[in-house]
Amino acid sequence: MPQSLFKPIRYRIFFFVCWWAAAQFIAVTEARSGLSWKWSVTDGVISSSLLAGAVLLTSLSLKHYLPQRNRYSYLLSMCCMFTIVWLALSFGLLAALPGSRNALTYFSGPGLWIRGAFGFLIIGCMALVSMLWYTLQDQQETDRRKAETERLSRDAELTTLRQQLQPHFLFNALNSINTLITLQPEQARQMVLQLSEFLRGTLTQDQRQWITIEEELEHLQRYLTIEKVRFGHRLQTSVRMEAPGMKLPVLLLQPVVENAIKFGLYDTTGDITISIHAFLSDGMLQIEVSNPFDPETSAPRKGTGFGLASVERRLYLLFARNDLLSTRSTDAIFTTRIKVPQP
Repeated sequence: MPQSLFKPIRYRIFFFVCWWAAAQFIAVTEARSGLSWKWSVTDGVISSSLLAGAVLLTSLSLKHYLPQRNRYSYLLSMCCMFTIVWLALSFGLLAALPGSRNALTYFSGPGLWIRGAFGFLIIGCMALVSMLWYTLQDQQETDRRKAETERLSRDAELTTLRQQLQPHFLFNALNSINTLITLQPEQARQMVLQLSEFLRGTLTQDQRQWITIEEELEHLQRYLTIEKVRFGHRLQTSVRMEAPGMKLPVLLLQPVVENAIKFGLYDTTGDITISIHAFLSDGMLQIEVSNPFDPETSAPRKGTGFGLASVERRLYLLFARNDLLSTRSTDAIFTTRIKVPQP
């Protein structure tokens, strides 16, 4: 239900001033027509009070029913109807007063047209103001619902993107555990415990939207520990953190590091080092993830993997910017850079 036009105090004051002006206008007009001031003031109070009622009724009617666009005939008819009702009620009440026979001749002369035109003008202005007020409120409510729908849709898509990463990682981890059960049962047991700790941390993180870079790196370390069990001494990591306390969306780095491991380890036979560098630049948290690759067997391209595509999509949904993720290849080193504006 839209807010009433007369709820704000400033509009109540404006309405009272208009009522007082209407009473003065009617009283002065009748006094200049030769009627006594006593009668003129009485008529001014009664007629302006009834006119105020007509104005309130007009605003109340438009609050509950707004005509469609370009239906001005409905608005015109309503104003004419309320004007006629106002004139009839004013005449009836004044006719009931003692000594009103001579004074009521004012209703049959030119004064009637002046009074009618004045009332129609006041009621018409209130109808236009009320229609504009309630139309704007209706538009604001529509915009609010649209924004809320878009927010819910965006949050749902963000949740879906985050959840799609876990089955892929879990599938790889379980395959590795299955392989280790026979060959290295102790390492398989260790990997199960680490996987359990990682998933517990993931469930905790899923309840939050933003975390500090220290918390993200701590959670990422659990993931790297599992990957190091899978790949052994071939996988090394180097972390430089020069932006303490900065925040980023939860679980943003895992798909980037997973992408680096994929390109770095799957197409090479030697040891590799995944480098992670977090620093502050231009008021934003910037994170670079670098990995070596074999140019002859691997051709990393921007946005080709699901991991990088999902990160780029998450950043766009959060910040409406397409320039927050970039990649480059230099001297057989593939680098992914993420920029995170601070909330």
